[in-house]
Amino acid sequence: MGSRYYWYKEVLPCTAMVVVEFTNVIQNILFKAASSKGLSFYIFTSYCYAFASLALLPIVFFLISKNGLPPFKFPLISRLCLLALVGLAAQLCQYKGLEMGTPTLSSAISNLTPAFTFILAVFFRLEQVELRKSSSRAKIIGTIASISGASVVVLYKGSQVLSSIHWTSLSALLQQPLRSPQSYWVIGGILLAVGYLFTSFWYIIQSQIMKIYPEEMIVVFIYNLSLAILSVPVSLLAESNTSAWRLTPSIVAASVLYSGIFALSFSGIVHSWGVRLKGPVYVATFRPLSIVIAAVMSAIFLGDDLYLGSVIGALILSAGLYAVLWGKAKEEKRTANDDDDSGLSSSASLSDSKVPLL
Repeated sequence: MGSRYYWYKEVLPCTAMVVVEFTNVIQNILFKAASSKGLSFYIFTSYCYAFASLALLPIVFFLISKNGLPPFKFPLISRLCLLALVGLAAQLCQYKGLEMGTPTLSSAISNLTPAFTFILAVFFRLEQVELRKSSSRAKIIGTIASISGASVVVLYKGSQVLSSIHWTSLSALLQQPLRSPQSYWVIGGILLAVGYLFTSFWYIIQSQIMKIYPEEMIVVFIYNLSLAILSVPVSLLAESNTSAWRLTPSIVAASVLYSGIFALSFSGIVHSWGVRLKGPVYVATFRPLSIVIAAVMSAIFLGDDLYLGSVIGALILSAGLYAVLWGKAKEEKRTANDDDDSGLSSSASLSDSKVPLL
């Protein structure tokens, strides 16, 4: 029983989060390739969330027919509406930033998510900070280091460390370079940072929704459907030319279908489940894995070069991240010990109260 509990509570969430980071990096690479062929990020967002809604519809229909509709009361409806608005803002900022930057830059800036989530969790009293304790000091220092590392990645590109000239890249197959102009680097980084700030808000809101209605599939379906409905009018205003909505060439269709049918639905369900099981800060701490994945895959498939600023920034970010993780783990261990002590005290007092009077 203890082994099953450990696998469910520790091993399975960790494995699922790592797999999600792989799917997200592949999604970013496919979108970058598709955007180089003229795909608008507005149209991409609309198509993806429409396909994601259709992909989950049979499962949700089965769950609703079995368990009934969720309790649509104001606390749940208001949070679902806010989740959709924040999610739409996050997606538009991230995909525009990715269009102007690179998948490696996007993954590097996503390392800010743990720091943003921790700050928001403290603000909304989901995390406690006591400066007298080493765990709290580690989380604060780690948060500052994470923000500093991301600033280095955005503001300092530096010399070229690794060239992808020897790789057979997707950009060669597409007969078009996928690198963004260097002048767009800072603007793309700022947009990505804003997008991942909205992502941190998304985690906080989702943690509240999971407490009210812990049904990941249905919540993610409502979220996807809401974003599809919200994004279509915005996209029609931004892209009024009907020819821009055609899913051609094949890389555009592959990007939309993969992202909509698989990546968005899978990551949304796993993140919602992880937030309910382990909390928003735990889910956010896996974001830095994407920088390593993106650097390797971008060099292979997109022909991106690796720069010194990205390496230095990633190292600072990683150090900050694991300082936060260390502080978080130490606090959880102390909380567990306190709970055990309180349980023993209550058991002892209960035993004393049951001592016969005679």
